[in-house]
Amino acid sequence: MPGWLAAGWWGLVAGGALVVGAVIAWVVRVPTRVVASVMAFGAGVLISALAFDLVDEAEHTGGLFAVALGFLGGAAVYVAANAVLAHYGAKHRKRSHGHQPTEEQQDGSGAAIAIGALLDGVPESVVLGVSLLGGHGVGVPVLAAVFISNLPEGLSSAAGMKEANRSARYVFAVWIGIAVLSGLAAMLGYLLLDDASPFLIAVITAIAAGAILAMIADTMVPEAFSETHILTGLITTIGFLTAFAVERLG
Repeated sequence: MPGWLAAGWWGLVAGGALVVGAVIAWVVRVPTRVVASVMAFGAGVLISALAFDLVDEAEHTGGLFAVALGFLGGAAVYVAANAVLAHYGAKHRKRSHGHQPTEEQQDGSGAAIAIGALLDGVPESVVLGVSLLGGHGVGVPVLAAVFISNLPEGLSSAAGMKEANRSARYVFAVWIGIAVLSGLAAMLGYLLLDDASPFLIAVITAIAAGAILAMIADTMVPEAFSETHILTGLITTIGFLTAFAVERLG
C-alpha cells in the first residue's frame, strides 16, 4: 500500500473511534463517571505518547530549538482558536452532562462545537501521517493513544450533544465528517512533508504535540475531573504507565 494511502487509512481508523464513541452514547446511557474515567485514562495515554514518541522523536530529528519553536507555537495557536470557539458556545464540547448549550440558548453553538471537535482531532491525525514518513509503518504507540483517547471523546461529547437536543443527523454528521477529515489530514501530513527537511518535520511534529497537550489540559482533564475528582490523577497515571509499558515492550 502506498505511504500516502496508508496514512489516510490509519487517520480514518483513529478518527473512527470518535464515531464508535458517538454510537455508544446514542444507544446506551453510559454513566458519566465511567466516561470520565476513560477520559482520564486516555489523557494519560496521550501524554505518554507525547513524551516518549512525538517530542522525543522531534528532538532527535530536528533538535531542541525546533521542538521549542513548534511546541510553544502549537499550544499558542490551539489556545487562541479554542478561546474564540468557546466564545461561540464550544467551551464544553467534550462535556457529557448538562454543560453544552442548545442552539436556542446560543445561536451558532452547533457549528462552533463541530469546528472545535475538528480542531481537537486534526493535530493527532497529522502526527499519524508524519509517523509513516520513515517507511517503518505507522507509529503503533501513537495510533493506540489517539484511538484510546478518541473513544471517550466521541462518547462524552455525543452524550452532551444528545442532552442539548441535537439531532442524530447533526451528531453523526459531525463525527463521521471528522473521521473522514482525520484521514485526509493524515494523508496530507504525509504528502506535504514527504520531501521536507528534518528540521521542518520536527517543527510540524512539535506543533501537533503542543496542540495536543493544550487540548488535554483544556478539554479532556476538566471533563474527567468533573466526575472522577480526586481519582483523576491516579487514573491518568495508570493510562500513562500503560502506554509507556506498551511502547517499551513493543
